[in-house]
Amino acid sequence: MTRPLRLGVLTPSSNTALEPLTSALAAALPGASAHFSRFKVTEIALSDAALGQFDDSKILAAAELLADAKVDVIGWSGTSSGWLGFERDRALCDRIRERTGIVATTAVLALNELLAIKQVKRLALVTPYTQDVQDRIVANYARLGIEVVAERHLGLRVNHDFAGVSPSTLRELMDEVATARPQAITTFCTNLRAAPLAADIERAHGIPLLDTVSTTVWGMVRTAGGSPAAIAGWGELFQWT
Repeated sequence: MTRPLRLGVLTPSSNTALEPLTSALAAALPGASAHFSRFKVTEIALSDAALGQFDDSKILAAAELLADAKVDVIGWSGTSSGWLGFERDRALCDRIRERTGIVATTAVLALNELLAIKQVKRLALVTPYTQDVQDRIVANYARLGIEVVAERHLGLRVNHDFAGVSPSTLRELMDEVATARPQAITTFCTNLRAAPLAADIERAHGIPLLDTVSTTVWGMVRTAGGSPAAIAGWGELFQWT
């Protein structure tokens, strides 16, 4: 690109982890910057009220605000399609482009693209979510032909609390699922402070960590026509093409 890359990021309102992490990732790309727009998300559950937080009208309103900044790409840095169905994210990206004229991607669509690139069929899943949400995610990956061979979840539902999970706890969970020898581990939530652990996990286990804050950035850069390869120290995924 001939000018700095502007990454527009849709953010759950109660997240506190993804913005500093995304900004740090963007800083590794010369001239790149990250810009954020929030919409209300406070609880992750399968109740009607919790599912209604992801109504497209609210997300599209936040996307329109990012369009005012003339960003090059809009990324939904959230994992809701993991339990709502991956088709929700595909439809959302189409609507964002129709509404704003800006290309779009999501944390989960980028993750799924990475899984396809490396032909991952055995996946380990680490989340802060409740059992019923976790079960939905596992079932949706099974429909893609991907087996979740190990999973850990923390039984939390208040979104703000996810960022309070310590990196040491996340590391323990990842060490546990690594014993099943998956082809990749995903930390599937954009309000976890997991992305900086990627290099250590990969050295310890020889298994790539696909954190969903990181997959969002990878997907945005690629969707905007750039290369994420300059992002070093945050996991091998940024070298995947």
